[in-house]
Amino acid sequence: FLMPDGTPFFGGTYFPKAPRYNMPGFLDLLPRIAQAYHAQRTEINKQNQSLIAALADTAPKVAEAGAFSRAVLDKALAEYAQVFDREHGGIGHAPKFPHPYELAFCLRRHSLDADPTGLDIAHVTLTHMAEGGIYDHLGGGFARYSVDETWTIPHFEKMLYDNGPLLALYSDAWLVTQSPRYKAVCAETATWVMREMQSPVHANEGGYFSSFDADSEHVEGRFYVWTPEEVKALLTPEEYAVLAPHYGLAAAPNFENEHWHLRVNQPLPPGGDAILAPARAKLLTHRNQRVWPGRDDKILTSWNALMIKGMARAARVFDEPAWLASAQNALDFIRCTLWRDQRLLATYKDGKAHLNAYLDDYAFLLDALLELMQTEFRADDLAFAQALAERLLDQFEDKADHHGGGFFFTSHDHEKLIHRNKPGFDNATPSGNGIAAFALQRLGHLIGEPRYLDAAERAIRLFYGAMQRQPSAFVSLLTAMEEALTPPRIVFLRGEAAATRQWQRALQARYRPDTLVLALPADLQGLPPALDKPLPSENAAVNAYVCQGVSCLPPLSDLGTIERLLETAE
Repeated sequence: FLMPDGTPFFGGTYFPKAPRYNMPGFLDLLPRIAQAYHAQRTEINKQNQSLIAALADTAPKVAEAGAFSRAVLDKALAEYAQVFDREHGGIGHAPKFPHPYELAFCLRRHSLDADPTGLDIAHVTLTHMAEGGIYDHLGGGFARYSVDETWTIPHFEKMLYDNGPLLALYSDAWLVTQSPRYKAVCAETATWVMREMQSPVHANEGGYFSSFDADSEHVEGRFYVWTPEEVKALLTPEEYAVLAPHYGLAAAPNFENEHWHLRVNQPLPPGGDAILAPARAKLLTHRNQRVWPGRDDKILTSWNALMIKGMARAARVFDEPAWLASAQNALDFIRCTLWRDQRLLATYKDGKAHLNAYLDDYAFLLDALLELMQTEFRADDLAFAQALAERLLDQFEDKADHHGGGFFFTSHDHEKLIHRNKPGFDNATPSGNGIAAFALQRLGHLIGEPRYLDAAERAIRLFYGAMQRQPSAFVSLLTAMEEALTPPRIVFLRGEAAATRQWQRALQARYRPDTLVLALPADLQGLPPALDKPLPSENAAVNAYVCQGVSCLPPLSDLGTIERLLETAE
């Protein structure tokens, strides 16, 4: 409940219509709030002044000048290890959330520091999640979180902003572990996204929807749970004999003492895969005939960007053109529908795009474009990325000297709010400042634009003091800081199309989180000078240019030499 100037003076998370569970009823609460508003204005005004002062005090304080330290990376990993559930996987205890950004950081630490702790945290957690009930074993995709320690019973809501980062993470984890289960998770999740979460391209759309509800027919989980009798009636005896013990139908009910939610309960017998696949297909077909949960069909720019990045990464790792096309269709929809007059809009529904976009919309979309360009380079994507970066600096960066940089969540010409924050923590979605700094740095190195690098450094420095105190809360900014210390390697490939594609596939076949590989089409014109690399001579099919920071090696025309060079640098 707000005062006329927008300051909140009373709030709560949930009020039933009538009193119950020791909570006041909403209809009873309203006249009491109205009475307080009229009778206690002096006290409310004092309270609001304190609130505004407290909000102002939350603004980050710029750290003193000095070098960034890699010690905060080690401290963050140690903090994750301290709260890691070694038995069931996960960071923290029930309710358990996926934490894709934290797990990606752990996987990165394993790759760049050869630290087995990072791989242990990521691998154990991702395996238990993929086997647990938080994963939809019939339709693909992950639910919001698990209510228990073992990932068995989820809150059944499926969110786009979880599944995009998880798709990217499982793709990277497959590169490291070659786990067949991770590969299956990626294939099933990408298929689910295209089947159930993408608006139809033939209707001149192509963006991704936001979420599926947890409830159907006013009951949470009804769409997803089973009884053994129901399953037995759908399968052959041979299929049931394989599926039931594998997914726990032979054990006691795990959902409200009367239903079974599928999770991997024991391994398949030899040859069980061939029997399980058609059985799962039968269950999915039957499930699709039930009353579906509600789908939130808003198309949000920031959440779409997270899925575009996930689909692009998975398409590159597994060489799946359909997944790449899905990501490009979503991006093209945003560019055509939500990008107007060099400004982004935040949301689209029922033919209407509106609302000024926020920091996350610009930062996440810029990051997604960098991912797409590594999968298939399109000149329009680079131009779009540069336009987004310029708008980030123009409309979101704090340029006041005494504030020390960083990016506001709202643009400079947004409606006036009681507090204009600069988000630094990672939450259910990553920090807008962290992703902005990370993406601006990468684009700055890519096209040779120092303004982007300087803005990124100012944002990192603004939060550096807080990062030193509690690094595990700032994983996106930590990753940006690491690349401020050691710029990413960028490999530019130019040459004959088929050979260039072959080289790109070979160089991207290993997990190298600090390396970008871009195959630039031979017929591209008007590239920024940093990308305008000469084509090979008649004696070579491909020229490769390996750059880091402002330094580039002479062109290389032997794939084995480049692979050895990258391995040595690791």
